[in-house]
Parts: sequence; C-alpha cells; structure tokens
Amino acid sequence: MGARTHICRVQYLSIGKDVQMSDDFYNILGVERSADEATIKKAYRKQAMKFHPDKNPGDKEAEEKFKKAAQAYEVLGNPTKRQNYDRFGHAGGAGFGGQGFGDVGDIFDAFGDIFGDMFGGGPTGRRRRQGRGPRPGADLRYYLEVDLETVLSGDKQPIEFDYEVDCGTCNGSGAKEGTTPETCGHCGGAGQVVQRQGFFQMATTCPVCRGEGTIIKDPCDTCHGKGRTKSHKKLEVTVPAGIESGNQLRLSGEGEGGYLGGPAGHLYVEVRVRPDDRFERQGQNLISRINVSYLQALLGADLQVDGIEGKEDLSLPKGTEPGDLVKLSEKGLPSLRRAKRGEHIFQVHVEFPKKLAKKEEALLREIAQLKGEEVAEKKGFFS
Repeated sequence: MGARTHICRVQYLSIGKDVQMSDDFYNILGVERSADEATIKKAYRKQAMKFHPDKNPGDKEAEEKFKKAAQAYEVLGNPTKRQNYDRFGHAGGAGFGGQGFGDVGDIFDAFGDIFGDMFGGGPTGRRRRQGRGPRPGADLRYYLEVDLETVLSGDKQPIEFDYEVDCGTCNGSGAKEGTTPETCGHCGGAGQVVQRQGFFQMATTCPVCRGEGTIIKDPCDTCHGKGRTKSHKKLEVTVPAGIESGNQLRLSGEGEGGYLGGPAGHLYVEVRVRPDDRFERQGQNLISRINVSYLQALLGADLQVDGIEGKEDLSLPKGTEPGDLVKLSEKGLPSLRRAKRGEHIFQVHVEFPKKLAKKEEALLREIAQLKGEEVAEKKGFFS
C-alpha cells in the first residue's frame, strides 16, 4: 500500500487513454477543503450538468471536464478516500479503493442517484420503468356555464361526461381471463432499449411493448388488451352563491378511474358566468344604464327599475346630471368571502327632446327669461 502513495499518474477514469491528475479535486468542483458532503454533491451535480455529454455533443474539452469532475467526486464523495486524498494527494485519493471507470456509462451507473432526473438519466438512459402497478387516474376538467341568478342564490347543477376506468372484465390488466401479461423479451421488462453510437448511448421507448415492459399474448375480449374502457358519469354539482368566472370546484375522486386498482383522479369544475344583457358585473356590483327625461333629472323622480330579483324602487335626486351614478345598496351579488351583498349601480342617461310642443317651449322660454338666461330665437335651436 505504501508504494501506491508515490504514484502520480494513473489510469483512473479514461476512455481509450490515460488522464492527467494534476488538478486539485477541490478546485475542480469549486469547493473549499472544509466543504461538507452535501456541498460537494451539489457542486458535482452543477459541474456534471454544465459539462454533460448530451449538452455538449462533440465538445472534447467539455468531455474532459466532465470526466475530471467525476474523478473528483468519486474521491471527495467518499469519506475514506477523501481522508486519504487530504493526506497523500492524488495518489492517496486514487490508490485507496478507487474503482476506475471503463466508460462514461460507468459514471452514470456509479452516480445514478445524481443523474436520475438529469437529461432523462444521461446518455445511458438507465431509467427505471414505473411498471404496471397501481397508479392514480388522471384529473379531469369540466366547464360549467351558469347565469347570474345562480350566482345570486347558488344552485345545484347537473353535469355528465365520459371518462376512462379499468376494464371490469380483466381488472385493468388487458389480458384474457386466466392469463397474465408476459415480460417483454425485447427490453427485458425495462420498457426501454439502449442504443450505442460510439461515445454516446441513448435510451428509447421499447418498440415492442411501447414502454410497458410486458406483452399481452391473449388480449381481453372486452377491452381488446387496452385494460381500459369508457364509462359515463352523471353528477350534481353544488354551485355556491357569489361564484365568479374562473373559480374552480374540486370534486375529489370523481375524475378518471385509477389504473390497476389505483385511486381515481379528481374532477375540477371550472365555472363560467354567462353574460347578461341587462347587467354588467364588476365583482359583487351590478351596473345598469337608465334613461330619464330632462325634467326627471331636474326635478327628481321615483322610478321603477329592473333589478336581478325583479322590479326595484329607485329614487332619482333633483338636479341629477348625465353620467351620474345612483345606487341601490345590497341589491348586487353576494361574495364567497363576505356576508354583505354588493350594490346595484345605475348610470344615468338624460334624454333631451329634439322637438318641443308650443306650450312646452313657451314655458321653457318663460323660465329662461325669469333666470335671465340668453336662449336662441324661436326659429333657432328649438325649431
């Protein structure tokens, strides 16, 4: 063992050639010598991500840096090897139990926990298939249109839709009764096959089993080997008062059926409030336009107006001007968060006559004369 401490050049990680070990492992990973294990692992992941072969195809310099980062982590990530490296340098780090990597694929095998979610598992594509075990069904979304009356009081709305469930005949296996799916001989049940092209290795979905890892020789007569069948569901959805467009109602377990006995997904009902020609909605408030005569605007008036619950009494103040807003408190819509209802707001539009009766014109001229206001002659504005 003592002889190894004098080695300063080793075939530690190489693909067809020796690799120089002159760089300090801590410098390669960019960490302090006092760095803890988590910091070292994080630093290596960063370097591996940066110089990964999939990200730098054909770049020999990046390839060398990728290999050097692996060398550094293989030593510094192991407490015993790191201790030897700190005492004896490269010879200690490599000489005491260094495994040596035959090719880049060995790196991914050695550090699979790091590469598991990076670039789909790296060039080797060594990803583990989830298999055909139970898993949840997909979440579903349903768009429900409601009117303002439903927003006002809330209501129960019927909905129905098609969805997928496990086949009741084969219980989702896809295989005929009395048979079971067989392991795919092409991929060995992995669901993927690895293709090598020189330095690179690429994993692709198995063309035989299409990623399932199993083959169904005798398919179920009901689902024809799919393991799933269509079903139709009818539900009643409780729409709360005050709901707004875009709000979602979550119905747990009412989505797509689970796979092989797994739990069902959820159903999300997204509500859309139907436009109403009578009102414009602004949150809890309703906005309407009312037309009044110039005399009603000047003298005030008690009016009957259309509200969301029917006719309402509205008092128009004297001297109301065009564009003024008149409100009915708590005659708007409720809120999901507040007990108090909003307002019904009326925007006033004052209508002026284009022609006046002779008597009406005469009276208006008397008023103008009384107030000392200049008005057009009889054949002017009012003619």
